[in-house]
Amino acid sequence: MKRGFYVIMAAQFFSSLADNALLIAAIALLRDVQAPGWMTPMLKLFFVFSYVALAAFVGAFADSFPKARVMFITNLIKIGGCMMMFLGAHPLLSYAVVGFGAAAYSPAKYGIVTELLPPEKLVAANGWIEGLTVSSIILGFLIGGVLIDKNVSAWLLAHDFPIFDTGIDLPAEAAISVIVWLYVLAAGINLLIADTGARYAKQHTHPWKLLVGFVHCCTVLWRDKLGQISLAVTTLFWGAGATLQFIVLKWAETVLGMELARAAILQAVVAVGITIGAVYAAATVSLKKAMNVLPVGVAMGMIVAGAAFYTPEIAPAGSITVGALTASYFLLIACAILVSIGLLAGYFVVPMNALLQHRGHVLLSAGHSIAVQNFNENLSILLMLSLYAVLIWFDLKLQTVMLLFGLFVAASMLLVLMRHQFNQRQFDSVALIGEATH
Repeated sequence: MKRGFYVIMAAQFFSSLADNALLIAAIALLRDVQAPGWMTPMLKLFFVFSYVALAAFVGAFADSFPKARVMFITNLIKIGGCMMMFLGAHPLLSYAVVGFGAAAYSPAKYGIVTELLPPEKLVAANGWIEGLTVSSIILGFLIGGVLIDKNVSAWLLAHDFPIFDTGIDLPAEAAISVIVWLYVLAAGINLLIADTGARYAKQHTHPWKLLVGFVHCCTVLWRDKLGQISLAVTTLFWGAGATLQFIVLKWAETVLGMELARAAILQAVVAVGITIGAVYAAATVSLKKAMNVLPVGVAMGMIVAGAAFYTPEIAPAGSITVGALTASYFLLIACAILVSIGLLAGYFVVPMNALLQHRGHVLLSAGHSIAVQNFNENLSILLMLSLYAVLIWFDLKLQTVMLLFGLFVAASMLLVLMRHQFNQRQFDSVALIGEATH
């Protein structure tokens, strides 16, 4: 990899690290101001909504300037969202501003990779991106949790400036005052990224023209023989992944008898699996063989569905108790199931991401193609989380929800695989990888 790639990865890591730490701090801030409980999940929806609502515009913005400059500006927007929390703005609105910055940051982050690296290195690059993203999620949640700890926050609040009143009085505000420096660090690293020299045609500024252009970009990718397959897979993956986060927590609580604090650790178990799968895919799957991983998605769905039948019986008092369950082989089996799900997910999504980026870069432009990808993926997150909420609202058993969810993922991936096979019978779509046109 070129040296510039590692600089980009460092900037991405610290920016994502701050995003995830800030989510924990924002939840704590809602708690500190005694906001109603329903607002907590709304934080994620407000953050993701920016990706969907602004998808038609952020691609043009990312292609209007050198990508490193765009990444710097969007990190400043995230810093602005943090400062809004200090100034008394509602946490939902403030986190939505951070989401806006993240939505504009993403096309630049992925786009600069396609500008910097040749197609044959995109799978390996995506292995790095996914691995570092998952690592930043785990570490970000950990940092956020540590910063809102009562002992740590008390120490932070005790260190105030003399004479000058910072206005930082709540534990969550103290945590945010630290997290904002992670964004500053990420913005500073952005300044070290060299200009790739890539330039695009002058972008439209009229909202209607941007919207029409975005619809055209969506149509181009969905009609492309390879683009439609890779876009369908990544869209399904991110929607399913966001829903799986909540399912894992509920599964650990109802099936394994774990408290919420311990159940959250299982999120890291899935993330470890995703990292392993992503790294292995980066090392073994070439861009031209990306479609070979499609059956893995079907297998992942079947494992999730099968996990619904894993209901270990808690032994009577005197043998294995709920408290001792975390040290028993039941937990080890559960971890093995979750690692397997994560490993398969990481293995099949990395080549699909790389293929989608390549086709998008060839057919459209780096910024526009990533904007289309973000729109579809985050719309999938909104829809699948809403569907999950409806199933829970109907008070369906968790096992039923998991079974339906797993079968839906497996069936969807099977349909995608069949569509690819149909495309192959019509035309050797894999040959498109090395071509610039249909």
